[in-house]
Amino acid sequence: MKATALVYCENEFGNIDGKIANGLIRKSEVYKIVGVIDSSKTGKDAGEYLDGIKNGVPIFESVESALKELKSMPQYFIYGIAPLVSFLSNQQKEVIFSAIKRGMNIVNGMPEFLNDNVQFKDMALKNGVTIQDIRKPPERKNLHNFTGRIQDIKVPIVTIMGTDCAVGKRTSALLLVEALRDQGVHAVFITTGQTGLLQGSKYGIAIDVLTSGFATGEVENAILNACEEENPDIIIVEGQGALSHPAFTSSSAILRGAMPDAIIIQHPPRRKSYCDYPKIPMLSLENEIEMIEVFSNSKVIAITINHENMNDIEVDNTIKRYESTYHLPTTDVLKHGCGKLINTLTKTFPKLNRESILV
Repeated sequence: MKATALVYCENEFGNIDGKIANGLIRKSEVYKIVGVIDSSKTGKDAGEYLDGIKNGVPIFESVESALKELKSMPQYFIYGIAPLVSFLSNQQKEVIFSAIKRGMNIVNGMPEFLNDNVQFKDMALKNGVTIQDIRKPPERKNLHNFTGRIQDIKVPIVTIMGTDCAVGKRTSALLLVEALRDQGVHAVFITTGQTGLLQGSKYGIAIDVLTSGFATGEVENAILNACEEENPDIIIVEGQGALSHPAFTSSSAILRGAMPDAIIIQHPPRRKSYCDYPKIPMLSLENEIEMIEVFSNSKVIAITINHENMNDIEVDNTIKRYESTYHLPTTDVLKHGCGKLINTLTKTFPKLNRESILV
């Protein structure tokens, strides 16, 4: 059975910085989410607020109000915000202290590792709970250098890249993996961030906390492990940030380590500047595609849309326009599913075209 968990996402649920909580509401193989903490959306249904579909997960004003209404104490308290600032405020620390005192185990996705803080460690020990720092990398002796063995992989490797961070690359990747599996294709997902790990991904690591000397090797190693253990038909690799984004380097490590055979690019048409950097205009979709293809020596085979600040008519019109302009199949997987992507993959990689796949 999944462990019960309460997710803290004050003022950020449904927003860019709330992507951990957003992801856990959409999918988790590890946790049963019993509530979200966000006083700005108190009383709403988390699924309905996020995707327009009720899922029975309530949004609470505070930890105290959640515990009053829930029938039992959640086993875990997950910090579900991923801000640009890498450290907790005093107020946020007090919220986590409160959860520890109530007997909930802590799951921390921040790059500030709570197990390195004596105050957190002592309080957790005193209250008989654990602290998991999801993004804490393995010890240096257990990290992997790039070997080049990725070139020996025979199954298709596809990365989901983006034109910015927090545009839905992981969501599209997971929905694509699920859709492929539903069609009888053994697809394996490789995560490269903390949310994917929290959702239960078996393969991958949080790339952004690794030193540059090991990031490429860890991506390669995750794919090699997946191939050895799963014998998959196809591997879908989660991208991070954007290759053009000046604040992040994870994208380059992922492309180098995965050496993908094809790329799908996720784009938010209404977004004009980079996430958390309003004064830096985003590179155009056309130029991002060009940059990715030159850097990776691979081809972008499809476009997926993030429909933030768009209505259904705008989404459909954008899909038509992009397909006419870029001559690439385009879709919004949350609204229209992954049919176009599966058709494109089976045409690009004919060995995937089994009788069980609808093309």
